[in-house]
Amino acid sequence: MTQPLPDPASRPVALHERAADHLLYIRRTLESSAEFTSVPGRGGMAMGATAVATAWLAAGTPPRDWLALWIVDALLAGMIGAWTTRRKARGQGVRLSRGVGRRFLLGLGPPLAAAVVLTVALVRLEALSLVPGAWLLLYGAAVIAGGTQSVRIVPQMGLCFMALGGVALFAPWGWANALMGAGFGGLHIVFGWLIARRHGG
Repeated sequence: MTQPLPDPASRPVALHERAADHLLYIRRTLESSAEFTSVPGRGGMAMGATAVATAWLAAGTPPRDWLALWIVDALLAGMIGAWTTRRKARGQGVRLSRGVGRRFLLGLGPPLAAAVVLTVALVRLEALSLVPGAWLLLYGAAVIAGGTQSVRIVPQMGLCFMALGGVALFAPWGWANALMGAGFGGLHIVFGWLIARRHGG
């Protein structure tokens, strides 16, 4: 008679395999509970510097030219933010595609997408005076949503953007450029410096 083959499920688990499983579990737990500290301080300051330059260039221009300049700055700032965030995250060993990095990006994305759609609608309605308030409000909402996964100073920055956006919605058009410069320029520079000082990068 032939002996029955042993059931693979009944094979004792080796000690090193158990240790590897435990380490994987610990790593995933830490990733899910950690704060996202890869928000770039110096990158934020660079984003603010481009906004200050744009505010200077856009002063006194016709509304559509004004909007075009700020759209160019938004694209440039987005590239700076993406590159510096990725660079800082890589230096910290944080993956943006998983764990707290992924949750940060998922919080940031929807309000920014809403800002793009709303901008198109406001341009079609020729309501460009509402663009500064909408941008500042929705950018602030994005920073708060993403900042729930980050250090406290990040959602605080988002609140400041939203407060400025509320003012911009009811301010005359003559204030639009100054408010955009104060928000995307001044707030980015101040909070970027604070983040770099306290959390590096």
